[in-house]
Amino acid sequence: MTDFKSLKLNSWIVEQCKIIGIKKPTPIQQNCIPVILNGQDCIGCAKTGSGKTLTFVLPILQKLCEDPYGIFALVLTPTRELAFQISDQFAAIGKSINLKKCTIVGGMDMVVQGLELAKNPHIVVSTPGRLADHLESCDTFSLKKIKFLVLDEADRLLEGRFDNQLSVIFQALPKERQSLLFSATITDALSKVQQVSKREMFLWESQDNLGIATVKELDQRYVLCPENVRDAYLVEVIRTFRDDNKIGSIMIFTDTCKNCQLLSVTLNEVGFENVALHAMIKQKERLSSLSKFKSSHIKILIATDVAARGLDIPVVTLVINHNIPNVPKEYIHRVGRTARAGRGGLAVTLITPHDIKLLHAIEELIGTQLTEYKIDDNEVVTIFPQISVTKREAEIKLNETDFDEKKMINKRKKLILQGIDPEEADEILKNSKKRKKKKKKVETDKKLSEDSS
Repeated sequence: MTDFKSLKLNSWIVEQCKIIGIKKPTPIQQNCIPVILNGQDCIGCAKTGSGKTLTFVLPILQKLCEDPYGIFALVLTPTRELAFQISDQFAAIGKSINLKKCTIVGGMDMVVQGLELAKNPHIVVSTPGRLADHLESCDTFSLKKIKFLVLDEADRLLEGRFDNQLSVIFQALPKERQSLLFSATITDALSKVQQVSKREMFLWESQDNLGIATVKELDQRYVLCPENVRDAYLVEVIRTFRDDNKIGSIMIFTDTCKNCQLLSVTLNEVGFENVALHAMIKQKERLSSLSKFKSSHIKILIATDVAARGLDIPVVTLVINHNIPNVPKEYIHRVGRTARAGRGGLAVTLITPHDIKLLHAIEELIGTQLTEYKIDDNEVVTIFPQISVTKREAEIKLNETDFDEKKMINKRKKLILQGIDPEEADEILKNSKKRKKKKKKVETDKKLSEDSS
């Protein structure tokens, strides 16, 4: 039987793994750790919950012990919550060597972060946007001597939306470095690895990833519902699940920050205590929400796709897709929050007749057909008026706050940081608002026409 010692890891690392309850390496760890220790660049692809984070944490810490200095390794990841989780893993294993690490993400004080970076920590874990901001605004730290560059959720980082920030970061890195890329899904974006590494890369993909992209322990279901009754169906799915499972934790994914906030308020009002996690919430509140959910103090978390990737929340027993993701691979990441590390789990996706093509695309990607999750339609009819009125009241309250205004300010800031003139940015946002109003009117007219026919 392969153990961590046989991977040529130091005894103190093996001991730290035992302390945190990890005794046997997973397949990705068995195959990639020796390669990384040998100095090769590496791409690792395995299903969510397969131990990808420790695959790079362990060899990086071993190499750090051989030649300790800061800043030794840079880890980039697409979401703030994932950055904090990776930092925690480094801290847990590196405790006995007094590891110094810092987490650089948006929503936190830049001055405090700048002071942390100036102290040259061994490990920097960051989101691309905030690190690029620091590189462009100050010269109190340098990345020119890093030994390791890690891209976690590499396909997401390389899909295009972070290109400007990554360009700034890569210019600040040394040419001679070891590059490690990890993801649960390999996509065309990984063909862009040449911008990360000029060297030949070792590629390891789990056999489990071939053909079936979700784990066999996951029970995958769908509920067919009309668009305008979706929220009532959501409540009935939760109620039906709770009949058999009183204490299991539930994650609900939806498409936008506003819908996430509205669902959170609505479900709280009808008796389902929950916390929300989305980009329009302050970072401290986001971490607080995640902490309450991870500790099972609150049993329901409603989130956008900021919580879809990499987060290790072992207690989740049900994932509900309030909407079906437009990109099929995002479905894999969402439902990967449950049925982790060999445990069972249930995923239920609410779909409308307009979503059938998307459902088929997902089924083709994962190599599995979803089956129907039975709920009582009569109960849905009974609760629909209450849910509808409650959500409408929540929407009125939310519109009275500066929720949309904050979003516009953030969008304007991003456009200006991209080099667009402030007046031109205002014009772009103005036109965007007009298009959204027009689209909403078309959708409303369509619904009224369907209701009257």
